[in-house]
Amino acid sequence: MCRNYNVIENEGRATIKAWTKGVPFEEQAQQQLNNIATMPLVHSHIAVMPDVHLGKGATIGSVIPSVEAVIPAAVGVDIGCGMVATKTTLTASQLPDNLSAIRHAFEAAVPHGRTSGRGRADRGSWHNVPDVVAGEWLKLQARFERICEKHPAIKKSNNVKHLGTMGTGNHFLELCLDENDAVWIMLHSGSRGVGNRIGTYFIELAKKEMQRHQINLPDMDLAYLEEGSDYFDDYVEAVEWAQDFALKNREIMMFNAIAALRKQLPIEFSTADLAVNCHHNYISREHHFGKDCYVTRKGAVRAEKGEMGIIPGSMGAKSFIVRGLGNPESFNSCSHGAGRVMSRTKAKKVYNVDDQIAATEGVECRKDASVIDEIPHAYKDIEKVMEAQKDLVEVVYTLKQIVCVKG
Repeated sequence: MCRNYNVIENEGRATIKAWTKGVPFEEQAQQQLNNIATMPLVHSHIAVMPDVHLGKGATIGSVIPSVEAVIPAAVGVDIGCGMVATKTTLTASQLPDNLSAIRHAFEAAVPHGRTSGRGRADRGSWHNVPDVVAGEWLKLQARFERICEKHPAIKKSNNVKHLGTMGTGNHFLELCLDENDAVWIMLHSGSRGVGNRIGTYFIELAKKEMQRHQINLPDMDLAYLEEGSDYFDDYVEAVEWAQDFALKNREIMMFNAIAALRKQLPIEFSTADLAVNCHHNYISREHHFGKDCYVTRKGAVRAEKGEMGIIPGSMGAKSFIVRGLGNPESFNSCSHGAGRVMSRTKAKKVYNVDDQIAATEGVECRKDASVIDEIPHAYKDIEKVMEAQKDLVEVVYTLKQIVCVKG
């Protein structure tokens, strides 16, 4: 039978199964995956998604099943980062010709970006926490306080002030059209400052554990916590809390974006039945190939049979609402996007504002030097990425951005 993935085998290492046919697969990412494959905690094999690229510690676009241990850096510091998309009853013909007012309404409704420096007036945070945010925070607060009692350093973080905010980098809020001209709202964000603090804190604790037990690793960012160790249960508890924070964060932003769109349109509309909210940086307890394990998806989406997911392209390309095919070889996973082929620093050196304007033609978005690092040319071809994983998901809707707000 013809396989849709490549197999990388090395003696003494776990097998790597890579859905990278027809897409770039950088040497540095391959080396990083080889390092992970030497870890004795890896169960069965590592699955690599077509959007794979170099990450910190663990490779972005990787699925790592582990037994009785987890690698905090494999989850990363944007714990629970993911996507939410909602279909509306609106159609393209009901939108104004000029979409600038809608973009500005989105920008006003959802704090995004970050003000440089350590001042309190960060434009990416709430200055006065809205009632709806305060109410949702109360549902998260008791668990957070329990975590902070054991680890006080986590309390010193942007938590409630970041709930319902977007962040920076590749995080975004978009208005899209599907192939039938139905209007969708889609956004990308995670657990913000508090997730970053949790991730950073436990990565450092894991490194200290390795030093204390004199465990040598191919990369110190692969430091792990074992079941039964001092910090394992605390880390899993904190990660699961951060994942819940991230899920709620996206729900609040979607609520505020829908309200902002309603104020801009003279017609009534509702949100359709289909809404998808999925993580792509997280840990999940699952059973694969005969064992209970912790599945770490770093830049990967769960795609169990029938499960809905979101695979966004870059800000000038298509995005996809998908249905999982439940491929066991990928641990029921798919890619989380197109994947970068160029670092942010290099993109800013190679491209200019004119390039960004041309690449985002037809999209109402910022077209200035601050978003050149997100230019579509810095990403893999999303069509080739989708072709490489045709045995992982089926496309349900194809979306095209018409408004994009970048963090």
